[in-house]
Amino acid sequence: MALEMKQSQRMSQELRMTPQLQQAIKLLQLSRLELVDVIATEMVENPLLEEIPDDGGWNPEPEGGTIEMVHREKTAEDAAGQKAVNEIDWEAYVENFSSPMPASGGGFDDELPGIDQTLSVSGGLVEYLLEQLGCMDTQPGERELAETIIYELDEDGYLRDLPLQEIADREGVTLDDVEDALTLVQELEPAGVGARDLAECLLLQAQREYPYDDVIHDTIRHHLHDLEKRNYAGIARALHVRKEDIMDVHRTIQTFNPRPGRQFADDSSQYIIPDIYIVRQDGEWVAQLNDDGMPRLRVSDHYRRAIRGQGQREAREYVQERLRSAIWLIRSIEQRQRTIVRVTDSIIRYQRDFLELGIDHLRPLVLRDIADDIGMHESTISRVTTNKYVHTPRGIFELKYFFNSSIRKRGGEDVAAEAVKHRIRQLISEEEPAHPLSDQQLADTLAKEYSIEIARRTVAKYREMQGILSSSRRRRLL
Repeated sequence: MALEMKQSQRMSQELRMTPQLQQAIKLLQLSRLELVDVIATEMVENPLLEEIPDDGGWNPEPEGGTIEMVHREKTAEDAAGQKAVNEIDWEAYVENFSSPMPASGGGFDDELPGIDQTLSVSGGLVEYLLEQLGCMDTQPGERELAETIIYELDEDGYLRDLPLQEIADREGVTLDDVEDALTLVQELEPAGVGARDLAECLLLQAQREYPYDDVIHDTIRHHLHDLEKRNYAGIARALHVRKEDIMDVHRTIQTFNPRPGRQFADDSSQYIIPDIYIVRQDGEWVAQLNDDGMPRLRVSDHYRRAIRGQGQREAREYVQERLRSAIWLIRSIEQRQRTIVRVTDSIIRYQRDFLELGIDHLRPLVLRDIADDIGMHESTISRVTTNKYVHTPRGIFELKYFFNSSIRKRGGEDVAAEAVKHRIRQLISEEEPAHPLSDQQLADTLAKEYSIEIARRTVAKYREMQGILSSSRRRRLL
């Protein structure tokens, strides 16, 4: 077979995502806070962007916003722009926006303390434990090993999923050394910290609070599973005590903290700012964007006129590129806002009963329903509804909340799975503490109320998804 080289031409079509399109898609899926951060960063990096004062309106495409429109401005403005350009030191201009801020001077007080002296950070579990450890009398090397264990604790204060032998091998010490260091950590406050599982956590607290109560200790060591099932009689027989004594033990154990490290977690309130509101106007539900706190951008007129001057070519090209970037960012943000409104308007059309009557009337809905309604792709709908929140008369919800699967109903429209979950929460909140409803009882009630066929295991799955315990573990002592 002879080999030969030859040239050929072939035409083909392929889809390429431009940087501008990638930016638009990225903006679409950002949350409100993330978008504000992106805008702030762009304003720092692009000198052509400026924020519209509060007395102005949102101006997604300022007058003369494109390069073509800039060149079509009136002759008088051209002359003024040319004069302004001649006065610009382009080299100094580029240098100014390329150099970092000076470390001192410029009107700042050089005697001000550094950020390391003024930054305030709330103390956490690790800092609290290390502070206690520093006050203890320890053997050589023991403190360093205890510090290693402290840094391995999770937010609950547990030493999970890390065998002591692995720590010993990693630190080049014996297993006995690690066990001694762990004992030292477990002596610190809060009681229960350094435990490897729930039973050890509860036992550490019992030994601290009730050092001579063997019944409590033995119940935790050997009968915690029976205690969860309220098998008081079985535990009493095994420990040769009365059933009432085990019930008292259970009440005592319930006062212990199963997550001793959580009290040091950063639980500062995280406030959700809705991206959009659903309000009633003239008897109709309408979507309104929440522009409060959202920076409104426009392109600086000064720099737009400057690109027509006779300055250095590289400087003019830089300003032109920044101008295109600024205009594209503004248009992308406007497109993002319009898309959120369109999606929300479509959701309103599907979920009008929810707005009028409540969660029990939430309809089944999938992304394709909205995509077909407004003529967009499902992936776009998914991006728009992720990390976007809407304020409704029924509360604040993520837009994703309105999309849920359906449960087939015997005649009539299907029931939304979220409505069934909500009803499960209601039924459990109304049950008698001493006689909680079983999953089968919940399934029977739901089948009767909604005329649906729902299996017990489905009810159990919905219950567990909401973090609700089983009936045996929900039973409360009288």
